[in-house]
Amino acid sequence: MQAVVLAAGEGTRLRPLTEDKPKGMVEIAGKPILTHCFEQLVELGIDKLVVIVGYKKQNIISHYGDDFEGVPITYSHQRKQKGLAHALLKAEEHVEDDFMLMLGDNIFQANLEDVVSRQQEDRADAAFLVEEVPWEEASRYGVCDTNSYGEIQEVVEKPDDPPSNLVMTGFYTFSPAIFHACKLVQPSDRGEYELSDAIDLLIQSGRIIDAIPMEGWRIDVGYPEDRDEAEERLKAEAEA
Repeated sequence: MQAVVLAAGEGTRLRPLTEDKPKGMVEIAGKPILTHCFEQLVELGIDKLVVIVGYKKQNIISHYGDDFEGVPITYSHQRKQKGLAHALLKAEEHVEDDFMLMLGDNIFQANLEDVVSRQQEDRADAAFLVEEVPWEEASRYGVCDTNSYGEIQEVVEKPDDPPSNLVMTGFYTFSPAIFHACKLVQPSDRGEYELSDAIDLLIQSGRIIDAIPMEGWRIDVGYPEDRDEAEERLKAEAEA
């Protein structure tokens, strides 16, 4: 299975850490965030990496080159950061079949393999790793509403009144149908092409999307304090 990693963001909230480098090159526990992402994807058995780059892209390209641990890398440029659905479309020409999608600013120590296994069962058209967060924090994320079978019925991006406290984590598997959905998305109130809107279009078309509860932890590295927390957790696990 191929993997797409979104790494085009500028990381303005991470400044000053991102003044001279893209967000994915910020180091945690001695390695760039992207290296942590790539290592986990290689462990999951990927045969190709498609990396979407943008802000200070040359830092990423020159660091990783044409492959990572023997897995070939293809780079695609998102010139303007217009949302995750817009970024994902930059990978379409390089993806032939079902694929993994990872946001390149997340640190995971979780059951990613369960998401991949569900996709390979051919029961669902997509699967997401999801986690429960405090209700007061849910409005910061893409919030999922599920049925009794654990199938996602609706995804709402950063809602004022969340339908649940179950949120997407930044690791997904999709069939290529997601690309057609991304093309149909209209800009949100934030002026971005939201991945959550593309997912909702898949659901409305009758596609089955499974929510896989997260076992373990993940940190979305959006602020310097998130980087510090991720580093502390990784070091603690290494010393355990």
